[in-house]
Amino acid sequence: MSPPPPPLGRSRKKAAQSAGIGDPALDDSALVAARTALAQGRWTEVRALLAATGDDWDRRGHRVTVLAQEPTAAAWVRDWHLAEPESTDAPVLLACAAVYRAVAGKERPDRARDACLDAASLVPADPTPWLGLLLLERELGREEDVVRLFDEVRHRHPWHHHAHHLMVARLAERRPEAGQDPLHEVYDFASWAAEQAPSASPLAVLPVVAHAERYRVLAKAGSEPDDPKASGHWTGRRARLVMKAAFDWWLEWGDPHDRAGVTHPRGRIDLNFLAHAKYCEGRPAEAAALFHRIGHHATPAPWSYPDRDPNEAFRAARSAALGSA
Repeated sequence: MSPPPPPLGRSRKKAAQSAGIGDPALDDSALVAARTALAQGRWTEVRALLAATGDDWDRRGHRVTVLAQEPTAAAWVRDWHLAEPESTDAPVLLACAAVYRAVAGKERPDRARDACLDAASLVPADPTPWLGLLLLERELGREEDVVRLFDEVRHRHPWHHHAHHLMVARLAERRPEAGQDPLHEVYDFASWAAEQAPSASPLAVLPVVAHAERYRVLAKAGSEPDDPKASGHWTGRRARLVMKAAFDWWLEWGDPHDRAGVTHPRGRIDLNFLAHAKYCEGRPAEAAALFHRIGHHATPAPWSYPDRDPNEAFRAARSAALGSA
């Protein structure tokens, strides 16, 4: 039986996040509204949102994964699927909800895998069920499975933003003992992806993401200081070239846009990585411009790297940058 709708007052506030610092919905107000409705058992608003998203695969992946993290998503989406067994959106969302439950230890991983494969068979062109599997194996699987699933996503959408970020995070964890190796495979992969992508693609920022993910690994291994600004990781020649290229791209293209001229659904994530890099590089004026554009849409990564409170780190960096701009 599905849980009852949360009552008015404190419980409803807890069930429905509002967009802000750390909110995975970022600046997608339609997604925030649909998630709030789902937390209250109104799945028809989610159905309408996903129908309107269509085959904008980056936006669909972003919306499905955010909705899947809502604690009561699985229960209400099961009701949706029972009411509309012909729906293909409901099984995809259910599968991704199972993935997040499996990562949290609340669901058997094999059940989440089966749910994703079943959903994928219903929508062969949709990379989202494969993104769900990639999220699962990124946390629990073998590297060969991560690579195989990344290829499945990329086959359906070559420039899938979320999938590339997941792949970079996993590759960065290879060979922590190699330290500051400028030829590490994560840098090669990120540079290759950025070069292959269209000019306006936010994958232009992927080399910056790779740099931050590698710092996370090295700091946890003890070969870099816990304070990223105290590290020389962002001040070497290669790092400076990467940061300059990404910042120049941002100056030219602004927020990454899709074919309809709409802001990219995960664009704020790239801006956070770039602002973090510029702050750590010691270029506060450039960081300040990025902080202005980010607004209150801070993201846990990379401000939490290697093991910091992301809200405190973001606010401290923003205050320092804006105060010196």
